[in-house]
Amino acid sequence: MAKVVHVIGNGDWSILYQKRKRHGLKLCCNLPPYPVPDSWATCIVDFKFMHALTEGILECPGEWILGYRPQHWMGRHPKFHQRVAPQIKEFYLKIPSYAGNYTNFNCGHFAVYYAAEKLKADRIHMYGFDSIFDFNLRSCSDFYLDSLRDNNNNFRLSDNWRPIWTGIFKEFELSTKFILHHNHNNIKIPISSNVEIDTDYDVPKYNRSDEKGSPDG
Repeated sequence: MAKVVHVIGNGDWSILYQKRKRHGLKLCCNLPPYPVPDSWATCIVDFKFMHALTEGILECPGEWILGYRPQHWMGRHPKFHQRVAPQIKEFYLKIPSYAGNYTNFNCGHFAVYYAAEKLKADRIHMYGFDSIFDFNLRSCSDFYLDSLRDNNNNFRLSDNWRPIWTGIFKEFELSTKFILHHNHNNIKIPISSNVEIDTDYDVPKYNRSDEKGSPDG
């Protein structure tokens, strides 16, 4: 039986996850924009989110898969580590060479790569990964944590993030099918034969790349 993993990102179109009944293992990125009661784990990779958890600004229920920076954070905050230890499913430190560094390797990359490399998923469904399709880097995390979203930073993040997706899809071309759920299929990166785009939803087919001044237009 095929191993199916659903990765719920934080972009606007993560809502598509809720449009159908989903069978398989569910992975969240930081705090999802809605409750996922049967989530298998939440992936966390950055200092800012760890700081918010440590200070009690945020609560993140369920078990966690933590990357390099959270591991470093735990070493500096042993009391917090001890308190949340029961929630830590594992520390996962692997990063592909094409990512360059941990700064480029965001939570979405981390979760999808973990699903393909560690969980050996046959099929990975991805929701809310809007920046692959549009010049739209909004995240639901912006509602509870300040993020720099000026134009210069947006261009930099888009240029760094998108090529990593091409690398992930290519690395697992022979083992994993990636299904990206979005409201249109105008993807902005080269994709390999194992990538499918599911737009079969009763939602507006609005492409943010059509906005005046968008670098993707």
